Amino acid sequence: MSASSHHPERGLADRLTALFWQRPRVLLALLLAPPLFWLGIVYVGSLAALLWQSFYSIDQFSGIVVKDFTLNTYRELLLPQNYDIIVRTVTMAALVTVASVVLAFPVAFFAARFAKGRWKAFFYLGIMLPLWSSYLVKVYAWKLILAKEGIITWAANGIGAGSVLDGLLAIPVIGGNSLSTSYIGTFLVFVYVWLPYMILPMQASLERVPTSMLEASADLGASGLRTLWSVTLPLALPGIIAGSIFTFSLTLGDYIIPQIIGSSRFFIGQAVYSLQGTAGNIPLAAAFAVVPILIMLVYLTIARKLGAFDAL
Repeated sequence: MSASSHHPERGLADRLTALFWQRPRVLLALLLAPPLFWLGIVYVGSLAALLWQSFYSIDQFSGIVVKDFTLNTYRELLLPQNYDIIVRTVTMAALVTVASVVLAFPVAFFAARFAKGRWKAFFYLGIMLPLWSSYLVKVYAWKLILAKEGIITWAANGIGAGSVLDGLLAIPVIGGNSLSTSYIGTFLVFVYVWLPYMILPMQASLERVPTSMLEASADLGASGLRTLWSVTLPLALPGIIAGSIFTFSLTLGDYIIPQIIGSSRFFIGQAVYSLQGTAGNIPLAAAFAVVPILIMLVYLTIARKLGAFDAL
C-alpha cells in the first residue's frame, strides 16, 4: 500500500504540486484572482458607479434624483460658486506640492548622501513618527498651535514680530482673524501632514543617483549648483514626481483639514461631503468627485510623456 493512501491530504498536496509545476499559469491565475477581483469589481466598479451617477440630475423641486442621462450636472460645475471651489482646491494642492518639494529636497538629499548608520535610522524614525499618530489628533493639535492664543502668536509677539504676523493675516483672501481661520493656516497644516510622503520617495530616488556621475560633473568643472541643477535634479525627477502624486492628490481630496482649519469657503472634499450628506445631491457630489480623478489622469499622462516614470 502506498504512502499516499495512508495520508490522503498528502496525496492531494502532491497532485496539486504536480499540477502547478506542469501548468504554472494555473498557479498564477489562482494567485492573481483575489487582487484582480478586488481591483476590478470593488475598486474600479465603485469608480464606474460614481462616474455613472454624475450623469444623473436632481429635481430642484422634489429633490429626487432623476436617472436620465444628462450633462446638466457637469454644466452646474461651471457655475461661479462651484468653479471657485475647483480653482481654490487645485491652487492649494499645487502650492502645497511646490512647498513640499522645496522643504523635502534638502532633507532627502542629506539622508541619501550623508546619513549613515544610526543617523539614517534616526532620519527614518523622525520622518515616520508623525505618521504613527492619529490624523485627527495632529490636525486638532495644529488648530491649537495656530489659534489666536496659540504658541505661534505668542512666539511672534515675544520676538517683536507680532506686527508681521498681523500684516500676513490682513492680506485679502488668504488672511483671517487668526492663523487657524485662514488659508495660511490650512496651507501650513497640509504641508506638515503630507511632507513625509514627499521626503521618502525623493530620498529613495536620490539614493539611486550614481556617485560617479556627480564626480564626473565636478571633474568637468561644474560648480556644485550646476551639478545640482543639471545632474542631481533630473535624475531625482522620478522621486519628485512620485512624491508630488501623493501630496497633490491627497490635498485635492482631503476635507478634514479645511473643515477644521481655515475659512468657511469650501474645498472639493467638503463639497462632496456636504452634497452627498446634508444636501442629498448625489449627482453633483459625484461630478465634483470626478474632477480630481480627471486632473490626476492629465497630470500622470504629462509626467509619463516627460519620462518621469522611466527610472522608477
